[in-house]
Amino acid sequence: MTYAITQTCCSDATCVAVCPVNCIHPTPQERAFGSTEMLYVDPATCIDCGACADACPVDAIHPVDSLPPDQQEYAAVNAAYYADRGAAPAPGGHSPNFHAWDAPAFDRSLPSDFGPLRVAVVGTGPAGMYAAEDLLLHTDAEVTLVDRLPVAGGLVRHGVAPDHPATKKVGDTFARFHDHPRVRMLLGVEVGKDLTADELAAHHDAVVYAVGASADRRLGIPGEDLPGSLSATAFVAWYNAHPETAPDSVGPAGAGPSARRVVVAGNGNVALDVARILVADPAALAATDIADHALAALRDSPVREVVLLGRRGPEHAAYSRSELSALRHLPGVSLVVDDHDPRVGAALDAAGPGDKAALLRDLPREAVDWSRTPDEGSGRRIVLRFHSAPLRVEGEERVSSVRVTAGAGELDLPTGMFLRAVGYRGVPVPGLPFDETAGTVPHEAGRVTGMPGTYVVGWIKRGPSGGIGANRSCAAETVGTLLADAVAGTLPPARSTAKALARLARSRNRQVVDAKGLAAIDRAERAAGHENGRPRVKFATVPALVAAARGKRRSPAG
Repeated sequence: MTYAITQTCCSDATCVAVCPVNCIHPTPQERAFGSTEMLYVDPATCIDCGACADACPVDAIHPVDSLPPDQQEYAAVNAAYYADRGAAPAPGGHSPNFHAWDAPAFDRSLPSDFGPLRVAVVGTGPAGMYAAEDLLLHTDAEVTLVDRLPVAGGLVRHGVAPDHPATKKVGDTFARFHDHPRVRMLLGVEVGKDLTADELAAHHDAVVYAVGASADRRLGIPGEDLPGSLSATAFVAWYNAHPETAPDSVGPAGAGPSARRVVVAGNGNVALDVARILVADPAALAATDIADHALAALRDSPVREVVLLGRRGPEHAAYSRSELSALRHLPGVSLVVDDHDPRVGAALDAAGPGDKAALLRDLPREAVDWSRTPDEGSGRRIVLRFHSAPLRVEGEERVSSVRVTAGAGELDLPTGMFLRAVGYRGVPVPGLPFDETAGTVPHEAGRVTGMPGTYVVGWIKRGPSGGIGANRSCAAETVGTLLADAVAGTLPPARSTAKALARLARSRNRQVVDAKGLAAIDRAERAAGHENGRPRVKFATVPALVAAARGKRRSPAG
């Protein structure tokens, strides 16, 4: 029996570090790491020890013979990754398809007489926590975790879809560092508002910014700002109880027949997430940590159909194979390919076994009559429409339709809501340089240009690409640069203490939450969830979170 890595793989390579026979690839030292959609177990060398499954933070690794029906395809997916490796050559011989794997390495060291560093990490999402973990496990550094929100987690808490609970488990790995004896937490503190970048730097030897890419990209088409037209970023924040997104910020999808359809521009993983949430059975969502206000709205939602628009063909779709596979197995929801353009069918028919388009070959193809809207009692479905781009959003008081390209012509899709899922974008950090074109902070291997002792990691460093696990190797590079600078003596020395910084922050902001307060929030949310048969009920506003941190009971929306 061998093991296989499945859909929820976060690619952070924890499994690589514990594998005794080096059968999981690509490793962080291999060129393909970070560019593949997931990691893969080599069935030919796996010894069935289970160490990888025990170490996996997101429960993505399982014995092949116990894979559930909707994940059995991953046995073949893992094996296919190694299909072209070929047999090892005889001594002195050569095999054109064989390549030896690099040995995994997770080295991090400082001179034995090197004193402890004081490092601030701004942002408590995956990028920031991988950087903090690296520092805490491999050095004697003291770490101050800073976040503008009064709760930790970043995109693990506010970006991962609620129906992906296994992926959220990586947050438990990070949470073990929240009360680490060398960690101080300042949550609800915003750089540029409560503290300046210079003040943060003055109290630490180094500062690592892991602030992500919180803005959305725009399409630049007429009608984009009509009520009922919004970014997928805002929609995801809404159903994940982001405290900066008002519970009433996403209204109903209009009225009448058009309200039964939602059009989404984009076909990446975020687009698939929002489509899945819109048509999922609310009874299934009720067992997740979805925001209470979103669950209530979805229970009353008339939406029966979600249309995903892709500018290019199915061979260029941005979603991952694993996310599309999950969509194919969504109970009570059909997945259809709009066969409006002959290029779509040609691409599906020509796709090879390993091509992304091959995943759609056996799906129903339909020349959809877009003049009709879904019937009120019809089944729920998701339609993939390729070679079709939005041109403008139509409507008077709110969205009523979206005009899209249709071959050489144009077509109106009646809809009550339009979501753009075309990517994230970083925003400037006060006191740091910013590249407006790339939406990132200029840097060299994580070292911010022209600012000794200041570093970046994650999406604000490399742009909004790569999943949770990609941040581990990104953080390793940045921390490596930071430690090299420390050894070289180029870090500007701290002029005050982290404790003094905490006093300064509290003098300007009376709602600062520390590790004790964060633990109180966690207990309160889990207790509320237990009462309702859910993993947790998230507090959805800053006042509710701060009250929970102080041990006061308020409603999640309070």
